[in-house]
Amino acid sequence: MSQESKASTRAKNKYRDKTYDRMEIVIPKGRKAELQAHAASRDESLNGFVNRAIDNQVERDRGGADTR
Repeated sequence: MSQESKASTRAKNKYRDKTYDRMEIVIPKGRKAELQAHAASRDESLNGFVNRAIDNQVERDRGGADTR
């Protein structure tokens, strides 16, 4: 790996660590592939799909209508 690549990776990791929280979820074997396929069918990343699903559920729990 070149110095430029290492520097770029460090910069991206620093930005990610400063900007985002990370969390791990545990799901049954095989479910990840199913969710990835579903997300892809909607032109979404798995991460985008999970975030959208969480946002939608929180909105429903609050009694509001989702506007997405």
